[in-house]
Amino acid sequence: MPRIPIQQAYPDLSFRWRTANWVSRLIRMPAECVHLESHSPWMATFLPDNLFLRGKNVKLRDPRRPEVSLCRDCFTKAFEKEASAYAGRVVAFEPDPASATQYFFVAAPDFEAAGVEPALAELLGMRLASDAENAKCQDCEQHATWLWFSRSRVANLDAVEQVREAVPEHFCAIHGAQTVCRALTSMEHVNLFYVNAPYGEGGAFLWI
Repeated sequence: MPRIPIQQAYPDLSFRWRTANWVSRLIRMPAECVHLESHSPWMATFLPDNLFLRGKNVKLRDPRRPEVSLCRDCFTKAFEKEASAYAGRVVAFEPDPASATQYFFVAAPDFEAAGVEPALAELLGMRLASDAENAKCQDCEQHATWLWFSRSRVANLDAVEQVREAVPEHFCAIHGAQTVCRALTSMEHVNLFYVNAPYGEGGAFLWI
């Protein structure tokens, strides 16, 4: 399957040569940023154009960008650039640093296929539709397209009543992306196996 060359996909990042050569591509080993040579306690595998539905890897872009393993700083550069440019609506939840292994975006039409519980999917749809025209970013007063739920407001995604009752923070795309990124990179020790980029017209960042 064709993929965009790694330096074209991530022009602002540098990668360890031995993880980004043709042998690594042949055996499908993710390229690692140069900072992971020091065995960083924080790492995230960024698969911007991937979505897993019913156990199948669905490509969101053709050709897709390669998956890469990134340190905090490199992840911040890649994720914020991608997420802040997204024009759709987003509902995002702060993950539990003690148990999160994946943090991924699912567009609303894919909730069922992605395994989102029906009650939660219904609430997420309502949240995506609410205040779409009037909400302002609390940081800059621009139009807010992101709804952010910290763990103090929604402890976990099984707490459907908390999702129903909680009052979210409102952000524009730039400040929403920054808020999500801060929550992820503030974790002291983490290995996120799957983080993708937002796609479609609106959806949610979820975690498991």
